[in-house]
Order: sequence, then C-alpha cells, then structure tokens
Amino acid sequence: MRIAVVGGGSTYTPELADGIARLPATAGVGELCLIDPAEDRLGIVGPFSARLFARHGHPGRVTWTSDLDRGLDGADVVLIQLRVGGQAARISDETFPLECGCVGQETTGAGGLAKALRTVPVVLDVAERAARHAADGAWVIDFTNPVGIVTRALLDAGHRAIGLCNVAIGFQRRFAGLLGVDPESLVLDHVGLNHLTWERAAYVDGVDRLPKLLAEHLTALAEEVRLPPVLLRTLGCVPSYYLRYFYGHDEVVAEERGQDPRGRRVSEIEQRLLALYADPTLDEKPPELMQRGGAYYSEAAVGLIGSLRGIAGTHVANVRNDATLPFLDDDAVIEVSCKVDPTGPAPRPVDTVAPDQAGLIAHVDAYERLALDAALRGGRDRVYRALLAHPLVGQHTLAECLTDRLLAANAPSLGWVP
Repeated sequence: MRIAVVGGGSTYTPELADGIARLPATAGVGELCLIDPAEDRLGIVGPFSARLFARHGHPGRVTWTSDLDRGLDGADVVLIQLRVGGQAARISDETFPLECGCVGQETTGAGGLAKALRTVPVVLDVAERAARHAADGAWVIDFTNPVGIVTRALLDAGHRAIGLCNVAIGFQRRFAGLLGVDPESLVLDHVGLNHLTWERAAYVDGVDRLPKLLAEHLTALAEEVRLPPVLLRTLGCVPSYYLRYFYGHDEVVAEERGQDPRGRRVSEIEQRLLALYADPTLDEKPPELMQRGGAYYSEAAVGLIGSLRGIAGTHVANVRNDATLPFLDDDAVIEVSCKVDPTGPAPRPVDTVAPDQAGLIAHVDAYERLALDAALRGGRDRVYRALLAHPLVGQHTLAECLTDRLLAANAPSLGWVP
C-alpha cells in the first residue's frame, strides 16, 4: 500500500509517520510519500520520518517530493492535511473577528469561514489530481479544517472521501482511562457536525458507562472542555471543547482579547520542533510534539486506513447524513460513529437528538451549506449571507463588519475579491 500525505511538511507529520511505523509488516504499507511545496520543511520532516520508520524496524520506505502529481502517482490512500496561508493566515482568522466583538477561532465563526474560502478550492484541485494519478479506488481522507465543509465539497464533487478529526478519539482514550478499560472496547455515541459534537454515551460491552463517568468525574470532565459542571450535568452528556464558543461566547471573546492568538504560539512551537527534527541523531518523537496539538491524530488516521483496507472497525468520521439525522437533508455531512470496512463508512444508528442540540446542528448545517457555496462561487453577498446565517453572528451589523474584515484580510488568497 502506498500512502500519500499532501501537506507532508507539517510538524504534525512525524506523529503520523510514527503511527504507521508501529504497524506490523502484514499491514502492507510499502511507502509513505510526503508531498509539500515547502521544500525546506520537507527536507527536515522527511528524513526525520524515515528515521522513525527505521527505529521501529518498519520495512516500508519514506519518500518526499514537492511535485504533487508525482507524489500522488499510484497512491492507494491520499491524506490531506493542508493549511493554506500557513500560520500567518491562522493568526488573521483568530484576530479579525475580535474587531467586531466575535470569537476569533480558526474553524468556528468568521475565522472558520475565511479558512474555508481559502481552502476548499485548493483541496478540490488536489482531489482532482488524485483522481487522475492515484490508484483506482483510492480513498481521500481529509484532515484539513474546516473538516465538515471540506468533506462536503469533496463528496459533492464525486470523490471517494472521508473526513477525520481527532476530537472523538481523544474522548475515547480519556473515558477508557477513567474506566480502566481497553480504548478499543469503548464505543462512543458521538453525534453532531465537525467541531460541534456531543458524547452522548460511552458503551463498553453494550453498557453505557457515561452516567458513571459524569457521576464520578463531573468536575474533571467539565474542566477539560472548559465548561461549567452544571452544563454537563444538565445536558447529561459531554460537549466537545468547541461548544464552548457557543455556550460561553462572550467569556471566550473577553479571554481572547487579553492574550496572544493561538496561532502565534503554534508558530513558535513549530520552529522549535523543526529545530529538533533537524538533529540527525533524533529517531523518536520529542515530548514537545504534544504541545503542537492533534493528540491521537496518528491513531485515528492509522485506524481508519486499516479499516478501509480490510480490518473492519468502528471509527468516528465525517460522512453523508443519508437519513441518520432525520432533521437534516440526506446530503449533509455529519460527524458520527461509523462501521468502516473496505466498502466505506456506514453511520451507526442514532437515537433521538435533544431539541436544543438538533436545533443548533441544523442551524450550523445551514451555515455550512452557504459557506461552501461562497467558497465555490465567491462573491461578497455570498460571504455576507453565510455569516448572517451563522448562530454566532446572526445580526446584519455584525455580518457587515465581519465580511469587510474577512475580505480585506484574505484578498490575496481569493482571486475574485476586487
């Protein structure tokens, strides 16, 4: 099996390389090809990833190239992990919304829309090239944010694609640790849209253990998602960290105004990581990699790839709704637990969703539909309408303010901006 990673120069990549390197030879990974236009980063991340393979005695090889078509040639799996505009664009996404009194976050609200506008056309171009150069039946796995919107774009364009996020596997590992069970034995009832999800149950041997977790670890779980314990107790579930931007929007805005954007801190971490990776004697992941974020990214990706290639299992993924959530259109893209095998993902049945959660999901789904239209066709009016539809905006004056600042900050990346 040949795995191509588009955006392979990322400081995340050694996490993925390490996960693949730990696979047995029977998994059949013959080559991991890292693709990135940033040759300076590739020249550091590529050799380090190769050393990780060697340390674990993996028989496959690691290659790297800045030639996209060459890197995609014959790939059985194409994993996309792009950041169009780099950390500078992320810092912009995290700051311009604050000028209008709205949350500054790279995947939520106006920052997330800016990222989608820059990203969707690039990802679609990559996928179209993969359709020409990759192996027949190759899967495209999207780890590029905003995952829900990007995955919808890929599926609408007819690509064999699945969206992946590490939020769910983080909860799975955390819950399993608290319960003292093997993580693979715990199945989540994970429901919602990407970065808008709730853990509604945690099944071990068919028994929901989430009530026990909430009873015994309520305060700790609430602290981890930075929400009040009373909120988790009232909901009877564990919201993702990203729900804090909805349940505590004004508090978050006040905090963000008093600190540096996360993107600036990540840029500093990346520079330190690249310096470490450049050490030719380093052949294991440095502890500093955990500061970068993306915990369990490699486990989520490797597990999903394994199931798509023959080892059936349950994974949380971004997939077509297809009547799973009856209050959404079938072509919506949702994030739920799925049975996955070589034929693809199949969402597990979902019990009735609480009215407050269903309403918020439907609201954000409508925004995502409009956001994708703006990303595909451009135009100030489409950007404005998408922002007006977002539950964290919803007011004309805010939508106008955010539209002006978004377009001014992203004009170089958006060819249609006058």
